[in-house]
Amino acid sequence: MGCGSCGTGKPGGCKSNGGCSTGGCNRLNVHDWLSDLAIDDVNSQCKVVEVSFNQGSRKEFFKNLSNQQFEKGDYVTVEGVNGFDLGEICLTGELVRLQLKKRGIEESSVEIKKILRPSNERDIEAYKISKSREAAILARSRAAARQLKLAMKLSEVEIQADGKKGTFFYTADDRIDFRELIRIFAGEFKVKVEMRQIGIRQEAAKVGGIGSCGRELCCSTWLHDFKSVNTTAARYQNLSINQTKLSGQCGRLKCCLNFELDTYLDALQAFPDYADNLQTVMGQAFLIKKDIFKNLMWYTLPNNTKHYPLTIERVKEIKTLNQQGIAVEELQAVEVTSGKPKEVEPDFVDVVGQISLKSLEKNDRRRRDQQRFNNNDRRPNPNDRPSGPPRQGGQQQGNNSGRPMNNNRPNNGPSNGPSRPPMNRPNNGPNNGPNNGTNSGPSSN
Repeated sequence: MGCGSCGTGKPGGCKSNGGCSTGGCNRLNVHDWLSDLAIDDVNSQCKVVEVSFNQGSRKEFFKNLSNQQFEKGDYVTVEGVNGFDLGEICLTGELVRLQLKKRGIEESSVEIKKILRPSNERDIEAYKISKSREAAILARSRAAARQLKLAMKLSEVEIQADGKKGTFFYTADDRIDFRELIRIFAGEFKVKVEMRQIGIRQEAAKVGGIGSCGRELCCSTWLHDFKSVNTTAARYQNLSINQTKLSGQCGRLKCCLNFELDTYLDALQAFPDYADNLQTVMGQAFLIKKDIFKNLMWYTLPNNTKHYPLTIERVKEIKTLNQQGIAVEELQAVEVTSGKPKEVEPDFVDVVGQISLKSLEKNDRRRRDQQRFNNNDRRPNPNDRPSGPPRQGGQQQGNNSGRPMNNNRPNNGPSNGPSRPPMNRPNNGPNNGPNNGTNSGPSSN
C-alpha cells in the first residue's frame, strides 16, 4: 500500500516522525508531538483513534476496543454501512482527546463506530477494486446530472471498501430534487447512494491546489474550520478592495485575510477615533491610510495629490483644535524615511578610447624591424662572386647550372659610384685558363 510519490515507498508518515514530504499522500495531517511520550497507564489511555479516508479527504473517529497498539500510517478495517470500510490511522493517543473536544464529541459516545481488525490482504484487494471504480462512476454521474438538467456540481465520489455504498459529494446554490438521480445511480452502480452537499470551500479542500502565495491551499492541508470572511478585514489591513486579488480558487474571499486581522485590530487601538476628516485653512483633509508599523496617519488635501503623513499626537492636537472651531494653517507633515541605509550605486567609467596603444604599437614595430633584419642576413647577395681558381671540368664555383660563366657581362645593377663602359681585355688572366673540353660555349675573344 505504499505510495509512489515519496522516496520511502511507504504511506505518508508511517513510523517516520512526520508526514510525507510531498503532502499528497494524506491531506489535513496533524503532527503528533506526543508520539515519543511513554505511556504510564494503559487503562487510562485514550480508546479512540482518528482514521482518514480517501487520502485525508474525510476523517472520522473509531473506538479501539481491542487495546491494540496502532501507529500513524497503519491500515485498519472499520465498521461501515452494512459492511466494512478501510482507512488509515492518522492520529492516536492524547491528541485524539483534544480533537474530540474540538469537535464536541464525547469519548464514551455510543455513536462512535469501532475498529474491526488490522487490514489484511483480502481487505486491501477489495479496497483497490472499489477505488478503481470511482473515476468511471464520477464521469457517468455528471453526465446523468446534465441529462436531468439539475443545477448541481458533483465534485467527488467515494465508494466504500466492500463496494456496497457510494457517497456523492456535490455543491449547489439552491435545493435540488435528486430523487430521479438516485434511482439512476442505484440502478447502474448497484450501490447504496448517499448524497452529501458541501460548500464551495470544502470543494476546494477536496480538489486541492496551489495558492497565490506559492504553497498548498490551507483548506486542503491544515484548515478545518471555515469562518466567514468579508471585505472589512481587508479595509482594516489597508488592502485595496480588488476581488480578483482577494478571492481564492474557490471564488470566495481568501481565508488568510482573517489570519492577521486580530493583530491589526490590537495595533489600531492606539489610533484616535473619528479622525477621518481634519479642518484646515486650505480645506478639509481626508484620511486615506493608517500605518500601524510607523504609527502614522496619511491625509490628502482637496485639489492636491500629495500625501501628508502625520503622527498620532499631531492628529489628536488638530482634532482638539477643530472641536474648538479652529482650523489649522498647516498639517506639519513628518518626513518619512525608509529605515534602510541607502545603497551606494557603483560608478561606471566609459573606458572606450581611454587606453593608449602607443607602447604596444612601438613594440610591434620593433619586432617587425628585427624580423626583417634577420631575414636580410639569411638571404644571399647576387652580386657576390666566389673567389679562387675554377674547379676542374670547366665549372665555376657557385654555378650549378652547368653553363659557362661570362665574366665580361656588364653589371646592370645599382652601384654607388659612376658607371663605366665594359673593357675588352684578353682572356689571359688566371680565371680564363684553358678549357678541358667540358665548356662548349663560344669564346669571348
